[in-house]
Amino acid sequence: MPEIVNNKTVFSLIEVTGSIQKTLSERYKSSFWIKAEMLKLNLYTHSGHCYPELVEKKDGKVIAQIKSTLWRDNYEKINDNFLKILKEPLKDGINILFCAKISYDSVHGISLRILDIDPSYSLGELEREKQETINRIKKERIFDANKKLKLPLLPKRVAVISVETSKGYFDFLKVIKENSWNYNFFIMLFPALLQGEKAVESIINQLNRIKKVINHFDVITIIRGGGGDVGLSCYNNYQLVKEVALFPVPVITGIGHSTNETVVEMVSFKNAITPTGLADLLIQKFHNFSVPVQKAEDILTNESRKIIKDEKLKFENTIKYFRAVTNNMMVKCNTQIQNQLNKIEKRSKLLFSYNKQNIMYAYKKFLDKTFLFLRNENKEVGNIEKSINMMDPQNVLKRGYSITLHNGKVVKNYNQVKEKDLVDTLLFEGRILSIVKKTNKIV
Repeated sequence: MPEIVNNKTVFSLIEVTGSIQKTLSERYKSSFWIKAEMLKLNLYTHSGHCYPELVEKKDGKVIAQIKSTLWRDNYEKINDNFLKILKEPLKDGINILFCAKISYDSVHGISLRILDIDPSYSLGELEREKQETINRIKKERIFDANKKLKLPLLPKRVAVISVETSKGYFDFLKVIKENSWNYNFFIMLFPALLQGEKAVESIINQLNRIKKVINHFDVITIIRGGGGDVGLSCYNNYQLVKEVALFPVPVITGIGHSTNETVVEMVSFKNAITPTGLADLLIQKFHNFSVPVQKAEDILTNESRKIIKDEKLKFENTIKYFRAVTNNMMVKCNTQIQNQLNKIEKRSKLLFSYNKQNIMYAYKKFLDKTFLFLRNENKEVGNIEKSINMMDPQNVLKRGYSITLHNGKVVKNYNQVKEKDLVDTLLFEGRILSIVKKTNKIV
């Protein structure tokens, strides 16, 4: 009951909230369907209850917001329906059509108690978002950008975006490493979340990391391990789709499902569906190169052996022909040489016989001239010898001449000596020592 305070009717807070609760319960007795965006699911795993935050947006701004409750039993039933129909769990950030009752609590205030959610509506919204992404990418003319890239002849260096512990990544590595042709690949893992609300940001972050070392890779692979068709909506996200479409090297996807193709798979260079299919695709690329090379090698080997065999046979035949021709030529040349030797011998004897008389005559004439020359030269030598003997100092002195010496040197001029110099005069027989008294020039 209200109290009277200072002539004023005063209600307690519990009375007011109780009145509100009674009014709302009488006014909104039945449930009704509402559409909104579930901003946050707020699942409490220890209890299994959810407390979704519901909003309505216009032009990107929140124009209405309310709290809600989703008890465990209802959540489990709804989540199962979502997995069956959407292939996605109930999660943050999706548009929902839900059945709810207005609930009011004196402590927690007004909220909506969710009784059911129609997964077909959310499926339609997801498909709408998917189609919007496709239309936007096509409008920007980048839908086929990655497909237009050229996959290297041998895509050996592979960057893998996956979860290290996922079965899909394990299966991919097993096929790659155990291929029966021993093709070698360089594999580098860039770990990322591949489903859920954080998958888009995680994958884009790893794509940006790869861009920094892009020259080290030939192809990028996105490998999602297991999970069937669950959690695929992130691959319809515009930002992720754009990153894949504009990536500078080919991107191959192996997300692991065969239905409901995502936009990322559509814009990627190639969609291999499963991780093992992706591994087979890369191996096949090597195989497509290896098989023709092996065939070419076999052809070259066989043709080379055939050519060698043919050429060897030709060479052996040539050797035989060469030996035969050589032997014939040697016999012929020996005969010709022997004939020439015989001719030379005969002509030499004939010439020698013919020129023998002339040679003897010339030889005799040469001897006569030689003897005459020697005789004349001998006579000339004798005359020279006589002249030399006449010029001998002893013979000169013998004829009355003398030689005057001063200090051991021959005196040829009067001015070579002076008064009182001692001079030595050599005669044919003996010598005279004299002292100079006077010198003068003979006029």
